[in-house]
Amino acid sequence: MINQEPCLSVGIYEHEAEARGVLNGRFVLPDKTALSGEFSVRLNQGRLVLMGQDGHELARGAEIRLVPEGQGTFTLRGVTIGINFHWERKEDQTFEGGLRLLAKPDGTITAINDVGVEQYLKSVISSEMSAEAPLELLRAHAITSRSWLVAMLERQKRFKNVSGPARHGRESEQEIVRWYDREDHKLYDVCADDHCQRYQGTTKIISATAEQAVLSTRGVFLVHGGEICDARYSKSCGGRSEVFGSAWEDVSVPYLATVSDTATEHPVIGSEAAAESWVRSSPEAYCNTADGNILRQVLPSFDQETTDFYRWTVTYAQEELSALLHKRSGIDFGEIHRLEPLQRGPSGRIVRLRIVGSQRTVIVGKELEIRRWLSPSHLYSSAFVVQTEGGADGVPARFTLHGAGWGHGVGFCQIGAAVMAAKGFQAETIVKHYFRGADLKKLY
Repeated sequence: MINQEPCLSVGIYEHEAEARGVLNGRFVLPDKTALSGEFSVRLNQGRLVLMGQDGHELARGAEIRLVPEGQGTFTLRGVTIGINFHWERKEDQTFEGGLRLLAKPDGTITAINDVGVEQYLKSVISSEMSAEAPLELLRAHAITSRSWLVAMLERQKRFKNVSGPARHGRESEQEIVRWYDREDHKLYDVCADDHCQRYQGTTKIISATAEQAVLSTRGVFLVHGGEICDARYSKSCGGRSEVFGSAWEDVSVPYLATVSDTATEHPVIGSEAAAESWVRSSPEAYCNTADGNILRQVLPSFDQETTDFYRWTVTYAQEELSALLHKRSGIDFGEIHRLEPLQRGPSGRIVRLRIVGSQRTVIVGKELEIRRWLSPSHLYSSAFVVQTEGGADGVPARFTLHGAGWGHGVGFCQIGAAVMAAKGFQAETIVKHYFRGADLKKLY
C-alpha cells in the first residue's frame, strides 16, 4: 500500500475541436514563458496552437502544458457535465493545479488537470454533494472516494501494460452481457464526470466544512485483506445495497456484500414475487427520505431535479418502447411482447433481462446495459418490475416499469449516508455500515 499522497491526472473533456478559457493568475509553459488571461487552442495540421488574449501565437505542439505559479487557477469554457444522463448540460468550470492539452489523431483536443489527490477530493465531495452537507457525511464520503480512487490507481499500475477493451463481457446472437469500468481511460487516470467521480474543480464552492472533512481524514483509507478497498458508491440503493458481481465482473468482493440500508434487517430479494412486493412498497430505509433539508444538503441543484429516486415509475407505449430499444441497442425487435427478468441481485436489480419481440429475442445484461437500453439516457436503476396493459392478440399496448433506487446500488449509498449523518452517526460508523468487514487505516 502507498505511503505518500499521489498526484492525479483528471480528464476534463475529450473530442473538442477547440479549447477556450482563462488563466486566473500566472502560468508558465515548459520554456518558462509566462502568461495569464484569456486563451484559445485550435488544431493546425495535427498540432495544437495556443493563442493569447491578444490573438498572438504563444506555443505550438502535440502537447501544451501550463503550470501555475502560486495559487493560480484556470477556467475552461463549455465543459459538458452529466454526459449521457438525463441532466446533461454545459458550464464553465474552474480548476486548481496544472493544465495539459493534447492533440488526438482524430483531430480533436483533450484537456487534462494535474492535481494532488487531497485537493481533488475537496472538489469531489463538493461536486458529488453540496459542500454544506453535514461534516460527518462529507468525512465518510472523503474516505470512500479516496479509497476507490487510490485502489483504482494501484490497479492501473499493476496492469499498465495490459490493453483491455473499452467494455467487458460476452456477446452472441442470443445474449449480450456488458459492463464498464474506470480503467477504460488511457490518456489520464480518471475522468471528471459521473463515469468515475463527479469533479468540477472549484466551480462549486468548496466550503470550510468540505476542507475540514478532507483535512481531518487525510490519508485515511478503507482497507481489507492488506489492500485498499475498491469502495464503490451510488446515489440511492433503494433500501438494500447490491453486490459487486451484479454490476461488474463475476467476482465476490467481501466488503461489497449486500447490506440492508436500515437499522433493522430487510430480507434479500430472492424471487420475482419478492421483487414485486419490495418494489411496489416503500419500506423503511435510511435512503427513503423526502426531507427537503437533507436532500438540499446532499444533492447539487441539478440532481434535485430527480425527486423520485427511492421508488419511481416509467411508462412506454408499445411503439415508443420498440423504437427506443432499436435506437439504443441497434437491434430491431419488432413489436415487444415481454420483458422477462432472468436473474436478479439481492437488492432486486436485474442482472439478465430477456427481451422478447416479434422479430428477435435477446438477453441483455448487466445492470448498466439494461438501464441504457431502456431509457433515452439511463434508467434510474435496473431494480424494476414490469406491468403491461391492453393490446390486441396478446401484444401489450403499454409497459410500465415500477422501480427502486438510483444507480448501481453497490457499496456506499449517498442519500442513506446523508440521513445517517443527520441522525448523528459518525463517519467511521457510516462507512463501516456500507463496507462490512473493512477497517480504517491512515497511510500517509
